[in-house]
Amino acid sequence: MKSFYKGKKIFITGHTGFKGSWLTKILIEFGAEVTGYSLEPLSQPALFNMLDFGQSLHNNIGDIRDYDHLSSIFNETQPEIVFHLAAQPIVRESFRDPRTTYDVNVMGTVNILECIRNSNCVKSFVNITTDKVYKNNEWIYGYRENDVLDGFDPYSNSKSCSELVTGSFVRSFLNERKIAVSTVRSGNVIGGGDFATDRIIPDCVRAILSGDSLKIRNPYSTRPYQHVLEPLYVYLTVAMQQYDDFSKGGRYNVGPNDDDCISTGTLVKLFSKAWNTKSNLNFKFEIIQNNGPHEANFLKLDSSLVKSVFNWQPKWDVKTAVEKTIDWMIAYNNKEDINCFMKNQINEFFTL
Repeated sequence: MKSFYKGKKIFITGHTGFKGSWLTKILIEFGAEVTGYSLEPLSQPALFNMLDFGQSLHNNIGDIRDYDHLSSIFNETQPEIVFHLAAQPIVRESFRDPRTTYDVNVMGTVNILECIRNSNCVKSFVNITTDKVYKNNEWIYGYRENDVLDGFDPYSNSKSCSELVTGSFVRSFLNERKIAVSTVRSGNVIGGGDFATDRIIPDCVRAILSGDSLKIRNPYSTRPYQHVLEPLYVYLTVAMQQYDDFSKGGRYNVGPNDDDCISTGTLVKLFSKAWNTKSNLNFKFEIIQNNGPHEANFLKLDSSLVKSVFNWQPKWDVKTAVEKTIDWMIAYNNKEDINCFMKNQINEFFTL
């Protein structure tokens, strides 16, 4: 994989976000020529600001809704491979501001697809969506790629719309030009450097650093938790293989094995046990009545298709994912070299 990406021209939307920062770091380490297009990092602190990309990254700050600016950068850089991660990704924020959520997540997708449609350089495009695109029936089995798309809340529904927009562009324009396109729906990710609000592991860390007790809203909600490197590995694999084999473009789920689809309460208990083993700082949590907006209680993905087509298997189970996340946070709190630490974690994962 590293040899494939060396020297390739890559365009990443949302490169300053949590996932985007990890993806950018991986591709820079692989020797790719990376152009990023995104807003300034939203969280403080922000993983992106901790990383030293130097001259290796063409860093562009812009709004995915600004088509003129986006297309000018796109046309200037002439990418071969595009990863679309730019989004408003928080469910609770989508209830507070649904209009912006739809504007970013739907029209942002339209804009990047328009850039691709009007170019002659792109061979491979991956649109990263979410496990929440499906109409949630609270099934005990995992959703498959041909199940109904109809997310409940504005965030989930806007990502369902992003999928539909992508499908329309593929059928109407991109298939006839042999531009390989995939949408990849990943589960809940954890990992070092996530400081976003309303995410369980960052909430755990904030509670520890402040000395407060973490209040858990949805302890029984089951989610497909996985380390951030798991879906990133799949995004890179899909983009690489469809680059040379147009027929591999499609719709893919990427989630953990069934045993690693656990409740939020179980995840917090795993975190608590690992944290108290590795650190002197105390971690306390309590369960409270959920007064927040609607969220699905049970959500699991069937990843059989991506396993079959790309011969993929998850590398780190959820217990390992939690431990690797804690290792990152301890390194960060101890003011270690985060660039070096992340490089080592990436090398460890990609050489397993």
